[in-house]
Amino acid sequence: MSAEPLRILIVDDSAVVRGVVAKWLGEEPGLFVAGTSRTGLAAVADVVRLRPHVAVLDVEMPDMDGVSALPLLLKAQPDLAVLMASSLTRRNADISLRCLALGAADFIAKPTAEVAQSDYRRDLVAKIRAVGEHARRRARMRTPGAAPEPRPAAPAFGRAPASAAPASAGSSFAAAAPAAKHRAFSVAPVRAIAIGASTGGPQALAALLNAIGPSIGRVPVLVTQHMPAAFTPTLAEHLGAASGRPGREAAHGQPLEPGVIHVAPGGKHLTVALKGGAAFASIDDGPPENFCKPSVDPTFRTAAAAYGSGLLAVMLTGMGSDGAAGVRAVASAGGSVIAQDEATSVVWGMPGAAVATGCCAAVLPLPAIGSRIVRLIAGERA
Repeated sequence: MSAEPLRILIVDDSAVVRGVVAKWLGEEPGLFVAGTSRTGLAAVADVVRLRPHVAVLDVEMPDMDGVSALPLLLKAQPDLAVLMASSLTRRNADISLRCLALGAADFIAKPTAEVAQSDYRRDLVAKIRAVGEHARRRARMRTPGAAPEPRPAAPAFGRAPASAAPASAGSSFAAAAPAAKHRAFSVAPVRAIAIGASTGGPQALAALLNAIGPSIGRVPVLVTQHMPAAFTPTLAEHLGAASGRPGREAAHGQPLEPGVIHVAPGGKHLTVALKGGAAFASIDDGPPENFCKPSVDPTFRTAAAAYGSGLLAVMLTGMGSDGAAGVRAVASAGGSVIAQDEATSVVWGMPGAAVATGCCAAVLPLPAIGSRIVRLIAGERA
């Protein structure tokens, strides 16, 4: 990690919020509050002047709100990591997910009666560090005088799947995949797909499900994305639209139907139960695992027990190590694991921890994961 502190711009119309957040971040080693802005319009000028690594951008502001300011901020500074600060409402869930599709790095739910200030502060600092280091790495990869590298494309939430074929493993992204020895893929037919993600996950999920949507008619898809309860129903709808398949927040006792995307409800774990040989969603309100609820580990662990060698698990971008134990369970049951590579991950915490287990069958750039899954469903194993 660089000795230079991460420079942060706080954008919020509330002077109280700006002051409190600036105080919190100023107390953290390695973080420096470069400035604060009252509106999105002011933030556009401040980004050019202050050159921050991260902007914490409120969704709702006068003059110019965060949604309108976001594309202008990214145009002024393509490597800026924008963290959207949003209230926990259904309307703001839709807005926040649209902002992610427009290039925001992540979002954070503002504190409420259910979200304590101490939890908000911890999550805010962790997310700033994660997305800020990623932004700094992107900036350092630039060659002097080179044109800005485009941000990884993801289909806009709500669109039907694109007609273009997904990028193949032989694309330019494939060169970024680590050269390492991995486990062999299972020879069993794919019976279910389980996907885990966190920071950067909604964009990655939309891109991946857009690519595999036409091919998942015979397998259920289970998605565990670290996200609050108010947001997961909207995420399910958007992923359904992106894939062209039904997307729904999983409900207790609901059959895990083929061709359907089942999303773990925010604040609860999605697990798999077998009844008479059929698989059903079981919603677990137990304690967090790896400080997460929903957690990827319970989903992977119970899906591995239910589907055995027919489970294909995919670990996408995210901070922390949630899912690593679940990956081991998948491998022990004879299933297969694919991890997203570091070059295309917003944060390589969760996929990196999965790779470190030695249980992955492949480590691939995001554009190549979809085409590999399509081939695996079709019966290829090479």
